[in-house]
Amino acid sequence: MRSTYGWIAASAAILSVAFATPSHAQISDDMVKIGVLTDQAGLYADAAGPGAVEAVRMAIADFGGKVLGKPIAMVDADHQNKADVGAGIARRWYEQENVDVIVDFANSAVAFAVLELTKQKNKAMLVSSAGSSDLTGKGCSPNSVQWTYNTYALANSTVRALAKSGAKSWYFVTVDYAFGHALRNDAARTVEKVGGTIAGEVRHPLNSMDFSSYLLQAQSSKADVIAFANTGGDLANSIRQAQEFGMAQKQKLAAFLMQTSDIHAIGLQAAQGLQLATAFYWDLDDKTRDFAARFMEKTKKRPTMVQAGLYSAVMNYLKAIEKSGTDDGPKVIAQMKDMPIDDFFARNAFLREDGQLIHDMYLVQVKSPAESKGAWDYEKLVQVIPGKEAFATPEESACPLLEK
Repeated sequence: MRSTYGWIAASAAILSVAFATPSHAQISDDMVKIGVLTDQAGLYADAAGPGAVEAVRMAIADFGGKVLGKPIAMVDADHQNKADVGAGIARRWYEQENVDVIVDFANSAVAFAVLELTKQKNKAMLVSSAGSSDLTGKGCSPNSVQWTYNTYALANSTVRALAKSGAKSWYFVTVDYAFGHALRNDAARTVEKVGGTIAGEVRHPLNSMDFSSYLLQAQSSKADVIAFANTGGDLANSIRQAQEFGMAQKQKLAAFLMQTSDIHAIGLQAAQGLQLATAFYWDLDDKTRDFAARFMEKTKKRPTMVQAGLYSAVMNYLKAIEKSGTDDGPKVIAQMKDMPIDDFFARNAFLREDGQLIHDMYLVQVKSPAESKGAWDYEKLVQVIPGKEAFATPEESACPLLEK
């Protein structure tokens, strides 16, 4: 009898070990390969770029370098802010280099081009720094997630905050491509919801240097708010030149997508007082400061929201592979939607069926030079905005995957 009980106990132990790791584990090519497709040297390079590559490298190292016993590899490339270049790189990665997931993007036009290819190849993509809300609206897919922010969340949060302070009429300075159009349209809809008016708009090419003609048109509109539906180098040039024209003395300036790197480039003297929405600030609490300190050791810079968000997205993607036992794109994305998500970046978070991560956003104000304690001490928290208030509701979304 004793030997029989011993055999049963041993069998139970073996079974418990077997079920602890998925017995059906399926890792294609015996490796999980992540492709970081971003702007490495253009106007979005400071906000995403090499820092995004480092964020993914940190996530892989922190995960242990392996998942389900298989190595995790990374490749990266510069899409040069050209959709055809980005799509060409993605096709090569998927068809020739066995890349399982492509991440980051930094440019919405590139993200849309890669999204179509990702669906065709049944792979996965994690969007961190491409912001068009259409990526999880009419372009939503079981193959993709939009992790860090979208244009709706930023515009909705910023417009409502400025409306409460008395702003009624708005003039938009918009970068002329998919991201800028989505940001402007999302902001305009919120302006109308809160009873405001659109005084006018001007569009400028991507990567513009001289904004004088656009700003003079905005100034002559007499609008309460000059709203910049651009980011990166375009935003930095816009704000600097607007301050040189003395526009902030008579009209409010609104930046819908301004990151820590943008404030660093513009300088507190020009950016002070601006209120903006963000998904992350490095100096929020001990958890964010810990990540920021490790990131700064490697990059000599504080992380932007899209760099921090990318780390979080990749870590949760790897956890989903571990839990699901496969690197099959749609299955991993589905697993991510079923998992609890809670880390230094994603607070009160869940991944919705449209692929949008719903999480807390933050309204912050840029400090004055006198308020700042030193380099990178640029923002102060004004308000925590719950994710369900910041992001579009299922009823507002054009995504067919959502139940209305």
